[in-house]
Amino acid sequence: MSPFKRGWVRFAAATVLAVGSQLTAATALADPAPPPEPTPAPAPVANGDPDPQLLHNITYRASATGTSRGAVVAYKIDDNNVNSDQPTLLPGMTFEVNTVLHDPKKAGMEISIQWPYGSNLHCEILVDDEIVAQADQFIAPRLFRPKDDPLYGTLQCGAPLDAPAPNKVPTPAPPPAPAPMT
Repeated sequence: MSPFKRGWVRFAAATVLAVGSQLTAATALADPAPPPEPTPAPAPVANGDPDPQLLHNITYRASATGTSRGAVVAYKIDDNNVNSDQPTLLPGMTFEVNTVLHDPKKAGMEISIQWPYGSNLHCEILVDDEIVAQADQFIAPRLFRPKDDPLYGTLQCGAPLDAPAPNKVPTPAPPPAPAPMT
């Protein structure tokens, strides 16, 4: 083999080695990962729930025995919003809806029927499959809406639906004027 050919063979071999070493993965030399630090237990929040990220399964149930046309069921769909449905509440049928809330103490619902109809209304609220609130009320049939009872024909169960949002702070009343000195 001529010295010229030998030079090209060496050059080709060196090129193959250089390119091949670039294509293979190199072994990483690293320190082992330090052991994880123990995490402290989360501090309970104001509502007593130890984990504010924990969601609770909420089940709302409503039923009526009697004539209950125009029924409206309003319920907390999440911690700040209310949803409503207009189910057909016939005797023996139960309206049921499921949702999730961060704070189960905010679970609330309201059932109302149109007057002049009357019925026995029943509601239940379950938090994580345990009944936490239930109510029953007989709504008598009436010809006219009672003027002194705007909630006639309505059954409230659990937390009130019209509670103010937690971000809004009510404005304080102005201090009373001092009495004039005589």
